[in-house]
Amino acid sequence: MKKIIYRNGLLGGLLVSTNMIITTVFMKANPGAEPNMVLGFSSMFFSFLFVIIGIKQQESFKDSENSFWNSFKIGLYISAIISTIYVLVWLVIYYNFYPEFMENYSNIVLKNTKPDELAAKTLEMEQMKEAYKNPMFVVLYTYFEVFPLGILVSLITPTITLIKQKISK
Repeated sequence: MKKIIYRNGLLGGLLVSTNMIITTVFMKANPGAEPNMVLGFSSMFFSFLFVIIGIKQQESFKDSENSFWNSFKIGLYISAIISTIYVLVWLVIYYNFYPEFMENYSNIVLKNTKPDELAAKTLEMEQMKEAYKNPMFVVLYTYFEVFPLGILVSLITPTITLIKQKISK
């Protein structure tokens, strides 16, 4: 079981982090260019396909316990590894290569904000920039960006398996 968790977690983490590195290099080279949110979240989704693969690999073993909770736990472990790799790679990028990220991101957000929402959005961006000065908030923001999707995939996969089992009986 550990081998399945580590292998799929590392592969998913490698996939999502590779996309983050490519996107960051592009954003750093083009400070005014907007990041493609669809591409970013798509890479997160594709990395969490390794959660599905890991759960299915575990369920294929005849001698293993194939319960909803066991499958969910495996998915959660894989998601935690993927998310942790994502966070660690972001910390290296942010603190060593792209410390001006929040300033550039704030400028992009404010540029695309409607005039009647500008004051509120400016305050929000200032608060976010202030929070980003604390490494703990950088870690938390980054986990909240990626880990909820992993939890969702970890819940949906065993649920679908359970429904299929009930239908086939």
